[in-house]
Amino acid sequence: MTVTMNGTPNEELPAEPLLAVEDLVVEYPSKGWRRPPFRVLKGVSISIGVGETLGLVGESGSGKTTLGRAVLGLAPVTSGTVRYDGKVISGLDAKERRALSSDIQVVFQDPYTSLNPAMTVDDILSEPLRVAGTPRAEAEKRVRDLLDHVRLPADAGERLPREFSGGQRQRIAIARALSRDPRVIVCDEPVSALDLSTQARVLDLFVEIQERTGVAYLFVTHDLSVVRHISHRVAVMSGGEIVETGDAATVTTAPQHPYTQRLLLAAPVPDPQRQAERRAERRRLAEALATDLSADAAPNASTVASTSGDRA
Repeated sequence: MTVTMNGTPNEELPAEPLLAVEDLVVEYPSKGWRRPPFRVLKGVSISIGVGETLGLVGESGSGKTTLGRAVLGLAPVTSGTVRYDGKVISGLDAKERRALSSDIQVVFQDPYTSLNPAMTVDDILSEPLRVAGTPRAEAEKRVRDLLDHVRLPADAGERLPREFSGGQRQRIAIARALSRDPRVIVCDEPVSALDLSTQARVLDLFVEIQERTGVAYLFVTHDLSVVRHISHRVAVMSGGEIVETGDAATVTTAPQHPYTQRLLLAAPVPDPQRQAERRAERRRLAEALATDLSADAAPNASTVASTSGDRA
């Protein structure tokens, strides 16, 4: 399947997506005696096709990073399933998960801490290849190709991560993720630590790599403008649940859910008058949502009071 960047597929979607998350629940133990576990994800379901980018957007604490970690096997799955290429991968042991690393990779948020400061770039990029048993000569050639793919100079391999800018470090992290030709890359806020001009260049690099290799992305971010730039489809998370999903053009310009509308209005604009109007509209939406929640809670309170009266 090929998918255009406006979210419209050129062919029919396959019956089985490349990556599918179904009714996923993730819980962590709570502190305190007999306190119930804290539920981070509440029955989340998403799917990603071959060569597609799904933008996962939400505020801090919405559960989007936990979803990415669950796909990578780094978060405990309480219930539900994660399927890759039709096979359940949510219960794999460490050995099976390592074998899967050639197909599913990750680019972390912070390019300053995701790279080993004591290793040269050559060593960083060749390490996953050597672990997989790639001969030294072939690994060296692959490293040179990777540096070229992410537009870093040939002598970059001889240098340490601290000798590069933030944008260049993130290019190194992308090259490391590409080293074993994965089919899916989980991108966890990969441009949030970069300035705007560097963000644009790195996002263009992601798109270029996808067009060249056909890799699929789960692109985690809090920025709707970023997902608009790179995603085919967008899923919006709030409170551990998916509240809206659809093609990127629709969700990022004419969202239907009040939460997504608030996210869109939270993005600053350079016009002070428009910014004031957007701030007022965001307040109105927040007040409307609070009113709806109060209205929903009122019947429940009445039911409890009535039940208590009957028992008396």
